[in-house]
Amino acid sequence: MPTHTFTLNGESVTVEVEDDVRLLWVIRDILGVTGPKYGCGINVCKACTSHINGKAFNPCAVPVSQIGADDEITTIEGLADTVGSDLHPMQEAWIDNDVAQCGYCQPGQIMAAVAKVRQCAAEGRKLDDSAIEEIRNICRCGTYNRIREAIYAGAENM
Repeated sequence: MPTHTFTLNGESVTVEVEDDVRLLWVIRDILGVTGPKYGCGINVCKACTSHINGKAFNPCAVPVSQIGADDEITTIEGLADTVGSDLHPMQEAWIDNDVAQCGYCQPGQIMAAVAKVRQCAAEGRKLDDSAIEEIRNICRCGTYNRIREAIYAGAENM
């Protein structure tokens, strides 16, 4: 069986799994990291949003064979470690703005928001409603107004 090595939340991991297994299943079922949620499996709902090398991506749509040893995957479990704190500023904003209802999509929402704030900063672009609307994560509970408020609040502290 093929061996795949990459970094997950700051730690090098090696798994033996077929090349066509989606990374989400490797992360959740083999490595036991359950923050990225399974919603659709076809890169539509984005409940599994995580970061690869600092950019948002959806591991449900990526076979493990496309992940290299130099790739760093960050899930919601490792997000706070990227800022050396108990919580990332975006996670704090989510709590302060009482965003979550059912909570299922929230890890993916937070990871997408952090990536969007970083992207806007890197491009010298203002974080505004138009930029936030580019985030296509689905919230079944419809807390989009609170999500938007939390993104603005979290961005102020990033």
